[in-house]
Amino acid sequence: MLPPANRLRRDREFSAVYRKGIRRNSRHLTLRALRDSNFNNHRLSEQQTSLKTLPATRIGISISLKVSKLSVVRNRIKRQIRAALRQMLPRISPGWNLVIVVRPTAQECNYGEFLQQLEQLLVEAEVLNGN
Repeated sequence: MLPPANRLRRDREFSAVYRKGIRRNSRHLTLRALRDSNFNNHRLSEQQTSLKTLPATRIGISISLKVSKLSVVRNRIKRQIRAALRQMLPRISPGWNLVIVVRPTAQECNYGEFLQQLEQLLVEAEVLNGN
């Protein structure tokens, strides 16, 4: 599981990311990213800024029945994506709302491919900092 501070939960939060966010696509995943509306309120001068004062990046995963009718398959995919995100979490910039949308072709994907595609999408959206 992702830490509670890093989870996108409410339907209206997902809807805002879908409406206003940017979209990046890969073969098996789609990333929707929106800068948190509270981020500008928390912005301080460069000397005062620390990661603890900025809002945490919140992440949600959306996977439909089109991917698989079997909940076992959908839950396995979500677990693999969560594990990949947990590994990248320290490198993700604060103050973002992210939604990972899983495409039907993701059934044939393994953990390594999810990790690679997520990293590529986060870099394209300029959400991932560091190497």
